Amino acid sequence: MRILIVEDERKIADLIADVLQSEGLIPEIASDGEEGWFLGSTETYAAAILDVGLPKRDGISVLRKWRDEGLDMPVILLTARANWNERVAGIDAGADDYLGKPFQMEELIARLRALLRRSTGQKKTTLEAGPLRVDLRQMRVSVDGRPLKITPLEYRLLHYLMHHRGEVVTQEDLVENIYHRDQEPDSNAVEVLVGRLRRKIGGDIIQTRRGFGYLIAEEDA
Repeated sequence: MRILIVEDERKIADLIADVLQSEGLIPEIASDGEEGWFLGSTETYAAAILDVGLPKRDGISVLRKWRDEGLDMPVILLTARANWNERVAGIDAGADDYLGKPFQMEELIARLRALLRRSTGQKKTTLEAGPLRVDLRQMRVSVDGRPLKITPLEYRLLHYLMHHRGEVVTQEDLVENIYHRDQEPDSNAVEVLVGRLRRKIGGDIIQTRRGFGYLIAEEDA
């Protein structure tokens, strides 16, 4: 899942990005309000972490513009801890949650996870398909109780297919949602990645629909 970070303090933005990446997410950083608004309006993100005090365009106006444009991605607003006016304005503008600075990174991740679960209708913290089990909290994958060693990219692929279980997912969707925006994978990169993952989890869990994409079937399919 791609997460947009709109934060002008580079040290904070990089720290958030590092933690998100360690959680199996794909962070992308915008350093001012104009860039943040543009990326949020033109790219697809699962959620945004948006600072209020930004150059060029403040976070509240960025959020209002997104909502006016019909964008409903979850947004966590970062505000000055003592400024309750910012919090009220942020909620009025359409923020889904807010966090006062300075904050603990663990709390930010916990709030982001909760928002992502609510926005995707996902209440479980584990996903299962036959013998396959994906622990979303610890980002661990096991088959028949046996833990597997997988790469972050393989985890993102598996997580996306499990989240869209019962749906055929195209290669284009996978490229957009599991690779960073500045990466340009080869045309057969997804096919190679799926093949590698199949060898680890078992060849019959991820199915291929020739000419369409990939599928993890529902239990009763």
